[in-house]
Amino acid sequence: MIKTVAVNTKEFFIKSSKDTFISEERKGLLIRIVDAIATVYKQDKIVRLNFICTHNSRRSQFGQVWSHFASEHFDLNIHSYSGGTEVTAFHKNTVKALQEVGYVFKITEFSHQNPVYNISFDQAQKNIVGFSKIYDNPENESPFIAITTCGSADENCPFIPQALKRFHLPYVDPKFSDGTDGQQKAYFATNKQVAAEMFYIFSSLKKELSH
Repeated sequence: MIKTVAVNTKEFFIKSSKDTFISEERKGLLIRIVDAIATVYKQDKIVRLNFICTHNSRRSQFGQVWSHFASEHFDLNIHSYSGGTEVTAFHKNTVKALQEVGYVFKITEFSHQNPVYNISFDQAQKNIVGFSKIYDNPENESPFIAITTCGSADENCPFIPQALKRFHLPYVDPKFSDGTDGQQKAYFATNKQVAAEMFYIFSSLKKELSH
């Protein structure tokens, strides 16, 4: 088991929401996502989100993990998945960044190329299955709302038949920092931004559904 805890996950989630600036333009995009989720939720009482990036190794994994956490935090029946247009691995630096904010990773299927992780956090109701996969892998239940998190995935997936709706929510790829002195800072920044925006989406959704 790999366990490195620096801070509490819930505390990081809430603090990120307070400390992160989100522009009005970005909020407009997030609210459009909220509206789409709310429409499906009111009809089906369940929503599936699929975060898609080319390699399914960094940004889309952050999206799945924080979306899952947010769904439990706000008590919403939303299932979160991630995938790519090709298979690589849940990048070790992404794993490390999530460990640093309280997530626990346990390898359930060992592989030098693409291990499968069981990901948990304090008081988790359901753990997360994390590994790199194609976006339409059977693990990713459909239909879903697709959220692309990198430009190449948006360009390479012009049509996703399983998607009820599709949104492009790009993040800076922390890959540029790999192996440099700025690596931890870059991954922390992406981790924090994704956490903050998932908080914004899910807190806004909770209010929308209460009307």
